[in-house]
Amino acid sequence: MIGHIMEKTAKHPVQTTEKTIRLVEELKNSGSCGITELANRLDMGKSAVHNHLATLEQHGYVVSEAGTYRLGLKFLDIGGYTRNQMELYKTAESQVKLLATETGERANLLTEEHGMGIYLYRANGDQAVDLDTYTGVRTYLHTSALGKAILATLPEENVEAILDQHGLPATTPGCVTDRSELYDELETVRDQGFAIDDEERMEGLRCIAMPITSTKGNPLGAISISAPSSRMKGERFQEEIPELLRGAVNMIELNLNYS
Repeated sequence: MIGHIMEKTAKHPVQTTEKTIRLVEELKNSGSCGITELANRLDMGKSAVHNHLATLEQHGYVVSEAGTYRLGLKFLDIGGYTRNQMELYKTAESQVKLLATETGERANLLTEEHGMGIYLYRANGDQAVDLDTYTGVRTYLHTSALGKAILATLPEENVEAILDQHGLPATTPGCVTDRSELYDELETVRDQGFAIDDEERMEGLRCIAMPITSTKGNPLGAISISAPSSRMKGERFQEEIPELLRGAVNMIELNLNYS
């Protein structure tokens, strides 16, 4: 459910599971590692690290190569399956592709989980700038137009809970880091119907996003167009892109809510 915040600590955490998760996340962050390096980074014994890795490899979740280990494509299988079960993705994919074709820019689909934004899909037009946002990457909601579009549709107590858990870290000098400033911006988003990221997530890049909501007004996700600031200005930035997004959102919501 959008806006639901996970518990900070499990009531009965399983230490073995926690160690496995830490190991997997370290492999994600490092790319590949040997047993000794992993043991040092995670403050675990080498035999314990070896046993975890051997079990993960047996089930296809890691691959050993020349004395180092990396994550296996089994994670891609699970991630792809998870995404394909989401009605939002299945319904919005074609509209995101169309937006990319019509604008020539990058079109994105994002949803929220545990207070973070998750990129579900992206499509590139013929002029699109390649970014660091791959499918599945997580991002702070306040740092992007997509995230702010979602925050603007949530009740204030949900927004407060998200900010309490994740804070307002800055990703660029232009990123909003003050709560009252963010709340003012969310009010503007509600009034105009779309959110703007003016070089906040990445310098030199502007983005416009609109929320996708249920018939009750609950947020399901958001879609956006991203492009270099030099191409996102004037009438195109203020009128043309918002109008294209509005048409795509209308089609997505119609298919999600009434099909």
